[in-house]
Amino acid sequence: MRGSHVRCTPTRRLTGGLLALGLLLLAPLSAAEQRFINIGTGGVTGVYYPAGQHLCRLFNTRRDSHGMRCTAESTGGSVFNLNMVRSGDMDFGVAQSDLQYHAYHGSGRFEAFGPGDHLRAMFSLHPEPLTLVVRPDADIQGLDDLPGKRVNIGNPGSGQRTLMEELMAELGWDHDTFRRVGELPSREQAQALCDNRIDAFVFSVGHPSAAIQEPIATCDARLVSIEGPAIEELIRSTPYYLTAVIPADTYPGQDQDIRTYGVGATLVTSDRTSNTAAYELTRAVFDNFDTFRGLHPAFSGLEREGMVDEGLSAPMHPGARRYFREAGLIDD
Repeated sequence: MRGSHVRCTPTRRLTGGLLALGLLLLAPLSAAEQRFINIGTGGVTGVYYPAGQHLCRLFNTRRDSHGMRCTAESTGGSVFNLNMVRSGDMDFGVAQSDLQYHAYHGSGRFEAFGPGDHLRAMFSLHPEPLTLVVRPDADIQGLDDLPGKRVNIGNPGSGQRTLMEELMAELGWDHDTFRRVGELPSREQAQALCDNRIDAFVFSVGHPSAAIQEPIATCDARLVSIEGPAIEELIRSTPYYLTAVIPADTYPGQDQDIRTYGVGATLVTSDRTSNTAAYELTRAVFDNFDTFRGLHPAFSGLEREGMVDEGLSAPMHPGARRYFREAGLIDD
């Protein structure tokens, strides 16, 4: 069931009441009937989870006006969120721009499901560079040093797993390339690194991130650049990858820029979500933009205009479009 509820009025005749209830449950929800919305996020140590919490907090400040309540749930990440939005079990989800693209077009990981042409875009959030974190004693200076190492590539269904699989395909690698392949979720990979159960992990995340800060502080982990001809080809040949830099001094002991590539986090929904809910969630963010931008360091560089069109790989939801038109951020 979606995070929405309908109100039923009892009738005098039991049979008539059951029939009416059945018909009501089968009917699509109107904007007036959508009283609860939910947002799928990610692991609690990443940026998706606090992003969803902040979105809901701002949305709920106007609850007396629009009559809806928002909750944000920790989930398995981008693929999980997109599948839940596709099925109608979630109203909104945070997802990587590449996975939004594949889910809408029915390509890549979503090929077996076909195009999700009912998916809709809301707006983009923070950039998410693919980040390589290594043990200080692992002798890893770049991508070429990963073969033969113990590498966590992320749990199935996560955005980091999808990025790593596409990178491995570009490099001609498979699981046998590594001494051991880890499939730990993001919340477990830092501890595994510091416990010497893995030599490295990759993570697509906004910076700074507690998930990166933890192994640096605990066991002197290092960030390593992800660059080279294979990366340049990936960026050139795909519509959703872009170059990225993690500036020096983002983390303690990081005295150089880390060059890599990545995607952007986006907020997605579907045409099942009411125009009112989509409008009010967009309004909650952009009417309080300076507040939102100050809620997490990963949001500090956000610009209104960029959030309206960067990384959006599905048609914009009419509710979001209405707000952006009223705010003068789009013309059509």
